Amino acid sequence: MNTLSIYRFKQWLKEGESPLALTLFRIAKSIRHFELPTPRLLNKVLYGLHKTLCTQWQAFTHLIFYVPAFKGRLESYGKRTLLYGGLPFFSGPLTMRIGNDCRISGQTTFSGRTNSDNPTLEVGDNVDICWQTTIAVGNKVIIGNNVRIAGQGFLCGYPGHPIDPTERALGKPDLDSQVGDIILEQDVWLGSRVSIIGNVTVGEGTIVASGSVVTKSLPPFVLAAGNPAKVIKKLDVNASNTIKEEIHYEA
Repeated sequence: MNTLSIYRFKQWLKEGESPLALTLFRIAKSIRHFELPTPRLLNKVLYGLHKTLCTQWQAFTHLIFYVPAFKGRLESYGKRTLLYGGLPFFSGPLTMRIGNDCRISGQTTFSGRTNSDNPTLEVGDNVDICWQTTIAVGNKVIIGNNVRIAGQGFLCGYPGHPIDPTERALGKPDLDSQVGDIILEQDVWLGSRVSIIGNVTVGEGTIVASGSVVTKSLPPFVLAAGNPAKVIKKLDVNASNTIKEEIHYEA
């Protein structure tokens, strides 16, 4: 039975009004929605077993495969690297270095511009790069210590295509004038779906709200939001510094 015949048979089952079609459709639905009458305790045990097996398998593959393979693509790396969800995707001639205690999602893309001499990504210590983030390096992207990049972030150091439509249609690459560096100073926090264009520096401790598009540099210790992103207010860091000092003193 070919694909067309199978499709027509399914349509006959769903839309047929004959006694045979209605009977077969009810039987198919009962088979499709059949459930074992399992007790709640057994359901909990099975779910716990599933979580345990998945966690152990992820820890095993992380230890013996994903982290070693990831380090094989890096120029240099620090200690206690944590990957979750697999191995990030690399594209282009990218030189990448990371520091200590970096946590990076396996659903991340790192890209280096083909026409640049040595596109380089520098990642500091204690950095989080969350799922579905893309970092496209034109010449240089620097991510300072303690930076947090939430899910679906986009650091765009190069566009990939020229502005001229004729050249773009011919498959020509972007121009050097379209390429720019991106610098995230220490303690920067990018919310979900934040995009940053080339030739931008985000100052120390600045927070960029979810969904913002950063087209110009931002000063330190501000909250920025919008498209294009603008400074909403200055951040009072004295309170957080006091908390840090109290925690350090109590410890």
